[in-house]
Amino acid sequence: MAYVEPVTLSLNGVKLVPLGLEHEAGLAAAAADGELWNLRITSVPAPGETRAYIETALQMREAGHRFAFAVVDEASGRVLGTTSYHDIVPAIQRVEIGYTWYAKSVQRSHVNSSCKLMMMGHAFDTLGCAVVGWRTDNFNHASQRAIERLGARKDGVLRHHALRRDGTVRDTVMYSMRAGEWPEAKAQLLYLQAQRASAGH
Repeated sequence: MAYVEPVTLSLNGVKLVPLGLEHEAGLAAAAADGELWNLRITSVPAPGETRAYIETALQMREAGHRFAFAVVDEASGRVLGTTSYHDIVPAIQRVEIGYTWYAKSVQRSHVNSSCKLMMMGHAFDTLGCAVVGWRTDNFNHASQRAIERLGARKDGVLRHHALRRDGTVRDTVMYSMRAGEWPEAKAQLLYLQAQRASAGH
């Protein structure tokens, strides 16, 4: 049995469904919203690469290393982006959350915090994870701030760690949250969401 079983999660009008080839057109449209493939610090598929991107995610799921979700607007069915559990290590009850990107029009909205709440909740409360990790490019400052807002702690920097799409080599900033830190982080995230909702955002 796989550590991460297929599941559909929903919160605040946002739904996470297992990523499949049926999401190809929607995912391509989400990437085109802002031409996200032009960002050198992300892994967003360029036009014509979406099918291969999904097929790679499915191969990694089959191998047990990654479980990718499509992020879907519950009301319209529009694909907003994608996110994954990855570097899944059942022996030490660890997963990482990453391969995350959203259409430009829903960035800086409630979508990311809703997705993270669902994924962290599922990881800690259902899968029984001891730790959840994140990694990001040392130049992706927006991503680092977003991870820190979740309550994750910076573990350190892996220097000269991974290739970027432009052929340069990035340093990778690593973060994590342990199970014992989740209840307080969850309470804070729910509070921030309530504040955002009351402000009409």
